[in-house]
Amino acid sequence: MLFGLLPIRKLQNLVVWLSAFTLMLCSSLLQAADVNNVRIWLAPDHARLVFDMSGPASHKVFTLSKPDRIVLDVDKAKLSTDLSKLGLDKSPVQRIRSGKNGNTLRLVLDLKRPVRPKSFELKPNQKYGHRLVLDLYEKETLAKPTKTAKPKLVAGRDIVIAIDAGHGGEDPGAIGPGRVREKDVVMAIAKELKYRLDKTPGYKGKLTRTGDYYVSLRSRTKAARKHNADLFVSIHADAFKDSRAKGASVWVLSSRGASSEMGRWLARKENSADLIGGVGSVSLDDKDNVLASVLLDMSMTASREDSRSVAKQIHGNIKRFAKMHKSHVEQAGFVVLKSPDIPSILVETGFISNPDEASKLKTRGYQKKMAEAIFKGITQHFSRKPPALTLIAQQKADIRVHKVVRGDTLSVIASRNGVSLSAIRKANNLKNDRIKIGQVLRIPAS
Repeated sequence: MLFGLLPIRKLQNLVVWLSAFTLMLCSSLLQAADVNNVRIWLAPDHARLVFDMSGPASHKVFTLSKPDRIVLDVDKAKLSTDLSKLGLDKSPVQRIRSGKNGNTLRLVLDLKRPVRPKSFELKPNQKYGHRLVLDLYEKETLAKPTKTAKPKLVAGRDIVIAIDAGHGGEDPGAIGPGRVREKDVVMAIAKELKYRLDKTPGYKGKLTRTGDYYVSLRSRTKAARKHNADLFVSIHADAFKDSRAKGASVWVLSSRGASSEMGRWLARKENSADLIGGVGSVSLDDKDNVLASVLLDMSMTASREDSRSVAKQIHGNIKRFAKMHKSHVEQAGFVVLKSPDIPSILVETGFISNPDEASKLKTRGYQKKMAEAIFKGITQHFSRKPPALTLIAQQKADIRVHKVVRGDTLSVIASRNGVSLSAIRKANNLKNDRIKIGQVLRIPAS
C-alpha cells in the first residue's frame, strides 16, 4: 500500500537501491574464506580430506590424467595452513600443491593411483565450523556391483557377530569431560568384544570399521550382510545437555521403524540384488509384491524376536555392575537396527556427558566389564538358540544327559561315556567330583 502512494520515479530509484543492497549483502555473505586446517582420514575403500574453512565457499572439482591429478578450486579463498605436515604416506595422494588462479585458491592433488573424487560442503555444528570434504574412492570400488550368490552353508561354521563401533574419523561422537571421545571409547569396547568372541570356539567377531574413519549408517549394516552376520551389535555412549543424566541402555528396533524399513525394501526391490533371511537367504528381485511382503514380514519378525532375546540378556548382565537408564530394553527406529534379516541391537554403554560415567568409560577395566557383559549376553542367547549347521548347534545336539544312580561316580560316568573328567566337570560347572543320586548331568561329545 505504501509503494502505491510513491511517485513512479521514486519507486524506480527504490528498486535500484534495493537491488544494489541485495548484491552487496550477497557479496558479503560470500566473502573470502580461509582454509585454516586440513585433516585426512583413511578407510579401507577411500581416503577423506577435510578442509576447515573460516566461512562458506563455493568450489568445484575435476580430474586430469597423464599424470593422474585432482584439482580442487575454492572461490575467494586463501590457504592459511601448512600442507606439508599432512600425513599422506598410506593415502592415494603423493602430495598437494597450492596456487592462485585469480581470486580462486587452486589445490592440486598429485596421485599415486587413479581414484574417483566426491566433494561436498558441511555447515557448522556444535563441534566444527564450515568444512569442505573431499572423498577419494579407490578404483576397486568403482566397478559396478554384480549379483552374486550367497556362499553355501558349511556344517560346523562359526556364529558371526558384526561389531559396530559408532562414529569414527571426522565424527567423534559425543565428547565428555576431559575431552574423552565417544568414538575412542566404543572402539576399545568393540575390539575387546571381538577378542573374546575370536578366542571362543564357534564364534567369530567382525568389525564394521577397523580404524579411526567414518562409515555411513547404511554401510554399517551392509558390512554386516557382507560378512553373513548372525547378529549385529552397535556400540555407543550416550550424551545429554544435562550432565546429571546417566545410565546404560540397550535398544532394539521399534514397530514403526520395522514398518518403514519394510516399505523401503519393497519400493527398491526391483533394482536391488539384496537378499533377506541372513546366511543362505533369498533374493527379493524376482518375487511379486505380495510374496516379497510376506517374506520380508517373516524375516523381520524372526529377526526382532531374536534381537529382543539378546538385548534382554545383555541388559541383565550390564545392570549387575552399572546403573541402567531404564529397567527394560528400549525401542527406537535407529537406522543401524533396520536390517530385516539380521537380529540387531544397540548398546548405549553410559552417558559420556556425565562426569562419573565418563571417568569409568575411559578406563580399561570398565571397558572390559562392558565387553564381557555383551559377550555373555551373546553366548547365552546362542547357546539356547544356535543357528543351524553351526559348531554351537552341533555341540548342543551332541550333548546327552545322565541321571545319577546309586553306585555312580563321576569318573565311572566319564569312562562309560568316553569323555574326560575335566570335560564333564566343565559341561556341568562342577568345582569337584561330588555328585548326588538323582542329579542330571550333561554329557559332552567325546
